[in-house]
Amino acid sequence: MTPFIWAALAAALLLTGAITLWTVRRTREATRAWFRRAVLRAIHQFRTRVDRYKLVRRSVIRDELLLDDTVHAAIRTHCREHNLPEPEVRALVEAYIREIVPFFNVLSYYKLGYNLSRLLINLLYRVSITYADRARLDAIPRRAVVVYLMNHRSNADYVVVAYVLAQQVSISYAVGEWARVWPLEYVFKSFGSYFIRRRYREPLYHTVLERYLQLITRNGVTQGIFLEGGLSRDGALRPAKIGLLDYLARTLREPAFDRDIWLVPVGLNYDRVLEDRTLIHELEEGVARKSRAQRLARVSHYTGWNTLRLLTGRLRRYGRVGVNFGTPLSVRSWIADHPGVLDLPREQRLPRMQELADTMLARIADVIPVTPVPLVAAALLSFGETLVRRVDLLDGVTAYREHLLERDAKLVHAEHDAAAVLERAWRTFRMRRLVAREGDAFVILPSQRPLLEYYANSIRHLLPASEPQVEMHPARERDGGLPRLKKRDGMTG
Repeated sequence: MTPFIWAALAAALLLTGAITLWTVRRTREATRAWFRRAVLRAIHQFRTRVDRYKLVRRSVIRDELLLDDTVHAAIRTHCREHNLPEPEVRALVEAYIREIVPFFNVLSYYKLGYNLSRLLINLLYRVSITYADRARLDAIPRRAVVVYLMNHRSNADYVVVAYVLAQQVSISYAVGEWARVWPLEYVFKSFGSYFIRRRYREPLYHTVLERYLQLITRNGVTQGIFLEGGLSRDGALRPAKIGLLDYLARTLREPAFDRDIWLVPVGLNYDRVLEDRTLIHELEEGVARKSRAQRLARVSHYTGWNTLRLLTGRLRRYGRVGVNFGTPLSVRSWIADHPGVLDLPREQRLPRMQELADTMLARIADVIPVTPVPLVAAALLSFGETLVRRVDLLDGVTAYREHLLERDAKLVHAEHDAAAVLERAWRTFRMRRLVAREGDAFVILPSQRPLLEYYANSIRHLLPASEPQVEMHPARERDGGLPRLKKRDGMTG
């Protein structure tokens, strides 16, 4: 080929390369602009408040933690106690940071997360949202840091509360290590949730976790914490954990932090907890334990059957899920009433902080919603028999309803009488084969009694100590050998 042709080919290649680079750059810029507009549309659509610090890059948060004086001191202590070089310990700290710190994505939270949660929740439940003290909630200063403290009934709690609050604020959860599997880890982190290791006692790790919580608290990030630290196995509230609460409160010791921290109690309850049988498995007495293969087969059957019912339009809802917001508490005001508590050594401080945790747990207990299934389950079990006449059960439900209304408990379907409440609970009992109907009486199926106890325990603390009593027929003597949930140490009822 002539030099002219070579020059023409070279010019063509250069031109093609330039056009390709220009196209790639323009495409990248257009894509970024589209995502920015999509983010703004999502924020405007929900009219929500997104904490600005959630949008900070993880590398910036990592650098802030690595430069933190407290973290530096913990690194030196760890090196000295374990005779390790500083670079190795620093690498361990960076691994902890990667594990804990999320990468919040607005589109993931509001487009994927919200739409998926709306689909699933409304497919499975009817949602009831109530407020015990709406005026106090609305009076929380806008600059305050808000932390929602919740009881933990189901892994669906994460989805339910995020869905309920989506129109107000995005919430960052403290998530246990159970979710550190693909793809759950990526999904939770894109929703802004941070991971914590429960029952992991290494001081270096807890220093990093504490400083991260205090960092996001200083920057006003709204958080959600399950105060019990784990799922209830018997349906009753577990004792309050104080670790995260202590970390949050100690943010008030920093001179530059001039905001307040408000703790909002949130009570949750369900007519059906999706994983209820799995949760009560370890506490069942008088019931034959199923093998792992049998449990896997049951879960597969449950999933496959409900998928088929969904595809054929025959999937029925599981009743109500109730969410009730209680009266908030100002941590700065509480500290003012307990001066010097945050400056005490850890051994002396934690018992005092337990008082704060117990106060919030009591507020959560007071606002747990009463849905039909727990109410009727408690009334059924109050007779201590396998067979309960309908008229007696209605009397028991009526007595409990009147007591709950007197103490201003949040009843779902509070406007309905005992017969209507019983009818709604009976649909779930019949669907799940917990209770059978025999003439004008209800028969508790013995193997299902622990599950009824699980639901009754969720509101047991709201009910009167004295149980409904009726004159029993000699043929219906109390049977103390029926299957039941065993008492578990460290649980409150």
